[in-house]
Amino acid sequence: MDQVQAQFTALLEEKGITLNEVQLEQFEGYYRELVSWNEKMNLTGITEREEVYIKHFYDSLSLAFYVDMNKVGSLADIGSGAGFPGLPLKLAFPHLQLTIVDSLNKRITFLQHVADELKLEQVKLVHGRAEDIARQSGFRDSYDLVTARAVARMAVLNEFCLPFAKVGGMFAAMKGTDPSEEVKEAARSFKELKGKVKQSFQFELPVSDSSRHIILVNKVQATPGKYPRKAGTPLKSPLV
Repeated sequence: MDQVQAQFTALLEEKGITLNEVQLEQFEGYYRELVSWNEKMNLTGITEREEVYIKHFYDSLSLAFYVDMNKVGSLADIGSGAGFPGLPLKLAFPHLQLTIVDSLNKRITFLQHVADELKLEQVKLVHGRAEDIARQSGFRDSYDLVTARAVARMAVLNEFCLPFAKVGGMFAAMKGTDPSEEVKEAARSFKELKGKVKQSFQFELPVSDSSRHIILVNKVQATPGKYPRKAGTPLKSPLV
């Protein structure tokens, strides 16, 4: 274990998350594939190794500081991009049944390659728009936890993500800047989509000292049949 991984594991252990050697090797394999594929397609602007471990891996795992992942069976990550936060959470908590939805097939191809290389099981990678996939049986009202990291404003995210969560499940929005105005703006969408804000958390990323926010939203009833609206509508005309 080198200095970067030693720092990574120490920071996680402070939060009660312990990784074994196999898991650390998987994170390193993920890093190598991310940097390699990033040379031929735009996956991330962050490629320096310590920054990837802190700003992508640790940041993704920060959700587990506020949600007991051992009580989560199924996780859907919407608009995952290069796999954040879904894949790091799967590596740290192998029991998770992970579904990743992304609209760009190139990214799905990359994620499938990573899943194959790391020999991950119970990972489903779905190419499509969230609005379309959320209407399909087996996806709608189905997941214990739904995540989205830095994808869109809350009023839009709610329509992308809450339809995937089961009644009694949760949606976690992972944000950089203070989302309090977004949350106020999204009041109508919470009501329409049957979500209720449970708690918000703010913390600083170590080393970089960047501000991060996590909003936890409970799904209190099934998604009404008219939502999500057709692909593209939530972004053009948010429920505000």
